[in-house]
Parts: sequence; structure tokens; C-alpha cells
Amino acid sequence: MRELTPREIVAELDRHIVAQDEAKRAVAIAIRNRWRRQRLPEEMRLEVAPKNILMIGPTGVGKTEIARRLAKLTGAPFIKVEATKYTEVGYYGRDVESMVRELVENAIGLVREQERKQVEPEAQRRAEERLLELLVPPPPALENVPAEDNSAQRYERTREKMRAKLLAGELNENRVELTLEQKQPPMMFTGMGLEQMDFDFQGMFEKIMPKHAVRREMSVPEARKVLFEQECDALINQEKVNSAAITLAEDLGIIFIDELDKIVASEQTHGADVSRQGVQRDLLPIVEGTTVQTRYGYVKTDYMLFVAAGAFHRAKPSDLMPELQGRFPIRVELQDLTKADFVRILNEPKGALTKQYQAMLGTEGVELKFTADAIDALATYAFQVNQTTQNIGARRLYTIMERMLEDLSFDAPELTSKAVVIDAAYVRQRLDALSQDEDLSKFIL
Repeated sequence: MRELTPREIVAELDRHIVAQDEAKRAVAIAIRNRWRRQRLPEEMRLEVAPKNILMIGPTGVGKTEIARRLAKLTGAPFIKVEATKYTEVGYYGRDVESMVRELVENAIGLVREQERKQVEPEAQRRAEERLLELLVPPPPALENVPAEDNSAQRYERTREKMRAKLLAGELNENRVELTLEQKQPPMMFTGMGLEQMDFDFQGMFEKIMPKHAVRREMSVPEARKVLFEQECDALINQEKVNSAAITLAEDLGIIFIDELDKIVASEQTHGADVSRQGVQRDLLPIVEGTTVQTRYGYVKTDYMLFVAAGAFHRAKPSDLMPELQGRFPIRVELQDLTKADFVRILNEPKGALTKQYQAMLGTEGVELKFTADAIDALATYAFQVNQTTQNIGARRLYTIMERMLEDLSFDAPELTSKAVVIDAAYVRQRLDALSQDEDLSKFIL
């Protein structure tokens, strides 16, 4: 875990997300508190639980992005789930505990990637040796050749010559044959779509799937990649990865629960409302702290950080079950985006849309430039359309930018003049007709 101060965390978030200072400060403190907890004596550490956060605000203002960037920044396992997915009628095979299992899978991937970096040099060496054996098969019974016979030396010289060619890329056109192991689902499970099953069921089926060998011919670069992956798998201690991943998920995992307001029951007490209330009851022990069984072992949720979010237009946080409310002591309200915010969003973030389009069209040799008045005009359109139709926050810019640059994106490969300036007149020419149309559905994502 990176040792960032709250101020440094906010500064990093500022590089990608405009405004919402209160929310950034709250999550920065929560993350620093996790770092502090790790340094407490064990007796005290067991007493300190994370302070979960409830973000309240309309769509498209940065709630999810703050949590996602935070996880990436700290290297913590992170998943996003929608609370509503657990209330859909006819939705089978999932339960609230599945969010914990998904988090552990994410942690497995993070730990495995760290381990992979450690074994990469040795895996590369082993893959190279195996590839050389395919390109220059050793003569049979070489170990029984008399000492006066120099065939072993000849073989070694040939092998080293091939190694030099391999490293120089001179053998890339050669083809070799590899034996690969594939898992075949039992006939009774064929066509069931295992990728849609819960992770635990997937693990169970993978264990009972019989393996069979398949011979495949491929180019040397393809074979090298396959052999490298096989050697990485052989060198990584999966039990060690699983154990470390569980610890990582338990101590540093972040679960982002979106659309929490959608599981607030109305005054009615039947049908879907009963289902919503049931989801709250199911969420409560996960957030309070419980033990969930996964295919990698038991996982405790006591010290995971839960960040929940919702617009709360029709409902209020106080409409949630009191016990669940109490598990989100930190509440921050995110504000609607102003025109000035849209100007900043188009200019400041590292991955601003204007910079994305400049890079994308730059691959066609097009040099795209946005003038200050063009940025101002785009921000004005985004703000006005959000005010007069459904407010979808910064996501509005995706639709507006795509619409404005549609012709340019289509014609880019054939343009004779590769320098294109986007000014306010260019923006108005392409967006005025749509913004004045009473049917603004084209702007709604």
C-alpha cells in the first residue's frame, strides 16, 4: 500500500476528477486511516474498524470515479456492484455475498501480477530453453554416447547458434508444434455458460473437468508466449497467492455499492419493496462484519472499506434501515456540475476528452486544436442540456463531443489538410440545430 498523505491523495484525485472537494477529503482520510491502522499494536488494531462512506449526489458527478481512482492509487482490491442487481425479478444464482467473492478474485489478480513480476526472468529463461528443444531436438540417447564421440559438442554448438538466431528474431517465421492441455466440460454441463456462474460454482466445475492434450502448430513468437505463460504458472505458488490475496482483501479491499437509494422501500410493503428491504437486511451483516466462504477459503469482511453511493432523489438516507445507516457514518454530498466545472473537465484532467480526441485523431496524422471559446461553447451546451433534460453530469460531454466530431472522425483518413482548429463557430454549426430541437432525446444516453 502506497504511503500517501491525505493531501497527496487529494492532489492525485485532482488530476483526474474536477471539483467535489468534500468527497475527496473524506475518502483521503479514510484511506490514510487504513494506513494508520496497519501500524497499531495488534490489540488496538482489532478494535479499529473502517469508517464507511456514503456519497450522495446525481449521476455523472464523480462518485464512482473517485472510488475507482482511489483503489488504483493505493493498489487495493476494488469492485463496483449495483445494489439493484440483487432485486431483479427472476435473477438467480447470485447473492449479496458474491460481492465479497468477486473482491477476492480481484485480489488474486493483483497478488498474482506481483508474483509474476518476480518470476518473469526465470520464466523467460525456461521458455527459451524449451523453445530451443523444439527447434533443435536433442539426438536420442545422447547421454549414452561414448566420450570420444563429439556429437554432444556438435549438438551444443548447433543449439547455441539457434539461440543467437532466436534472440535476433531470425526464426520468427519458423513454426513449431506444442502440446496444450485443455479442460473439457462434462457432457451434462455443456452449453451451460460457466462464465455466468458464481465463482464458487466455476471453481467446482473446473476441478471436475477432465483435461485432454491438443497438438497445435504455431509460429515461434506465438509459441514463446505460450511457453512463457506455462512457465509462469509453474513457478508461481498458487497457495501462497491465495493466502496473500485473502489477507489483502480483508485488510485493504474496497467495495463500491452503487444505487443504494434504489433499494429503499416505499410506503408499500409487498412485491418489489419487500425484496428491496430484504437486500438491505442481507447487506447489513456484510457491512457490519461477517465471514464469507469462498473457493479460496474463509474471508472476513470486518475491515473492508464500503463506499456506497446514490442520487437519493425520491428517497433519503434516513429511509434506509437504521442499522444500515449506522454503518455509513461518513456522508458527503456531491454537487451538480456547473458550467465552470465543465470547462475544467474539458481542460484539466490527465485524461480529458479533448486530449483523448487529439490523441485518437493524431493516429491519422490530424493535428486537432481546441480554442478557448470552443471549450466555453461546449461547456455551455453541456450545462444547458443537463438543465433542460435529464441531468447526467459529465457523461453529457461524451454525447456532445461525439456528435460534434462525427464528420471529422469519419473523414480523418482522407483529409488533405491535417491541421483542424475547433472554435466556437465550429461548435455552434454542429450543435445549434440539435440544442434548439424540442426533442432532445438524441442527447440522452
